[in-house]
Amino acid sequence: MPRNLAILLFDDVEVLDFAGPFEVFSTSRDHNDGQTALFNVYTVAEKAGPVIARNGLSINPTHTIDTCPPPDILLVPGGHGTRAVIGNADLLAWIQRVAAPAELVLSVCTGSLVLGKASLLDGLSATTYHTEFDLLAELAPTATLKPGTRYVDNGRVITSAGVSAGIDMSLYVVERLHGVEQARWTAAHME
Repeated sequence: MPRNLAILLFDDVEVLDFAGPFEVFSTSRDHNDGQTALFNVYTVAEKAGPVIARNGLSINPTHTIDTCPPPDILLVPGGHGTRAVIGNADLLAWIQRVAAPAELVLSVCTGSLVLGKASLLDGLSATTYHTEFDLLAELAPTATLKPGTRYVDNGRVITSAGVSAGIDMSLYVVERLHGVEQARWTAAHME
């Protein structure tokens, strides 16, 4: 049975932050048959209707936070839109609620700011976009920050550095959950 993997979308989200992991996880099929999906990947937004990503890309999320199937894995991407998300009490409460029972919680780039504001990085190690460590330190004062690290695995919470590091982290998650041969197959299939 494939794991449910929800990718949160919001206005001014960085395109590659969600599209890179979306590609990795939606492309990943059992390398033995090339057909069996390992992840049921879907997008979720606070409200119905298009989300306008960075540079004007319009995306139609699959679900709202009210209709979203419970995710086994929650992925929070970054971008300038995270500044509005960290001020949105309803969205932060939803993130906390679905993260609690999730197997994994992932962030890409400044998505770690959202996890920090939602108290999901308390006492953990984390990375983020290279210019945002000061803000992450404010939002997650008990977190140990790891500048220069592509991704940081805390067991249940994994953060990645800026933009393209989300692809590396996603392939790492495929490897962690399904083995190195599966991750290699997925990377080769994407290429």
